[in-house]
Amino acid sequence: QLQLVESGGGLVQPGGSLRLSCLVSGATFYYHATGWFRQAPGKEREMISCISSSGVSTVYADSVKGRFTISRDNSKSTVNLQMNNLKPEDTAVYYCALYGQRTCNGAPYDYWGQGTQVTVPS
Repeated sequence: QLQLVESGGGLVQPGGSLRLSCLVSGATFYYHATGWFRQAPGKEREMISCISSSGVSTVYADSVKGRFTISRDNSKSTVNLQMNNLKPEDTAVYYCALYGQRTCNGAPYDYWGQGTQVTVPS
């Protein structure tokens, strides 16, 4: 059974940093691209970053490009998101998701963990 467990969220002042982690179990992790999504109150869930199964290719939403860095450790079945220079508009619940293929194409599996809350006060 697929499980996605996100951690690392918290309250951080504008300009601060956080590092999110997601532990994936129940899947052959190194076969799958993995992404980070977020959902702010009253808004739809949006993709903010994705990394291919090998870790060679990455994708970033314009809103986080240059501030966030995605990485993965296939030996630990984890995907991380280093978030720097955080802004109030980054406030959201952050989720990781698994794609059905090695590249960041299309939509991920519609299977979500509990997420981790990131709050950046204005």
